[in-house]
Amino acid sequence: MIVVERRASASRGAEFLAYVIALAAGFAVSALLILASGAHVVEAFAVLYEGAFGNGEALLQSLVEATPLMFTGLATVIAFRARVWSIGQEGQMFAGAMAGYWASLYLVGVPSVIALPAIIGAAILGGGLLAAFSGWLKARFDVNEIISTVMLNYVAVYFLSYLLAGGPWTEAGATSYNQTPVLAANFDLPILIDGSKLHIGFLLALIAAALCHVLITRTPLGFELRALGFNPTALRYKGANIGKTIVVVMFISGGLAALAGVSQIFGVDHRLRGDVLTGIGYTGIIVGMIAALTPLGAVIAAFFFGALANGSLYMSVLSDIPASLVPAMQGILLLFFLCASVLVRVRLRWRTATDE
Repeated sequence: MIVVERRASASRGAEFLAYVIALAAGFAVSALLILASGAHVVEAFAVLYEGAFGNGEALLQSLVEATPLMFTGLATVIAFRARVWSIGQEGQMFAGAMAGYWASLYLVGVPSVIALPAIIGAAILGGGLLAAFSGWLKARFDVNEIISTVMLNYVAVYFLSYLLAGGPWTEAGATSYNQTPVLAANFDLPILIDGSKLHIGFLLALIAAALCHVLITRTPLGFELRALGFNPTALRYKGANIGKTIVVVMFISGGLAALAGVSQIFGVDHRLRGDVLTGIGYTGIIVGMIAALTPLGAVIAAFFFGALANGSLYMSVLSDIPASLVPAMQGILLLFFLCASVLVRVRLRWRTATDE
């Protein structure tokens, strides 16, 4: 009889091979969809590549698209390594964007060198507190964090809708979008490369990834985080305060997700709009899982999905592919990657009567 067994660990080579196969399978199924739509497959994929990596401008824009995914991917890594199954990266990102914008209202005319750190700090506090609230509910009342974080996602999203849909932050005279007025120039995140949209948020994401690696592997909190994910009972007998660790882990995770909102609003759009943030938090969960819950892996996976998003937009404009196929292709690739991340951690074994 064939049985499915969980592997104690998967080698890096096996993970890499699984993701290559998932990528090939995802593109193969996407090719079938393109054929069914009547478009030319080779031309479509050529345009996809051109939009993602074809030149320096495309590559830089892919990095711009990857930046918020790095933050939400890192947020997933921190929470999931502790086996705290937070699904609240979306709402925490919205909370961070709202807290950052709220802070900017009181910093008009303040020099950027003071205003931007204050905005970033406010965003981290907003997203961190929302996540920590779910952590506290779990630690104090044993409320399932999946349920609480998903519910708080809706609270954050609909609260922003209230603020922008005729609420106090709505731009006067706006008709097409629910949005705030354009931010003052001193609130823009500095551009790293002239002529591009690549802003300092990308550098902050790389620094955050490095700090997350140090946190997980080199600090007492990182030891508790890993122990909480591996054996919480042993950690409790060691004398650690499990509830406190959960709340701190969630605060850090929420603060990282909040930075995704800051990077998008203050680095790319220069105004607060809910539609441009939608989906970044949920995609970050997939990014973190594909990364095998490692900070470096989150950076790499985020870059891939950022390039995919950038190339898909280019493909929808310059090829004959219907616009509705682009998100379908993204979903197919996400599904295959998710399946690969699960299957690489199990193996099939033939169990004989002697084994029984």
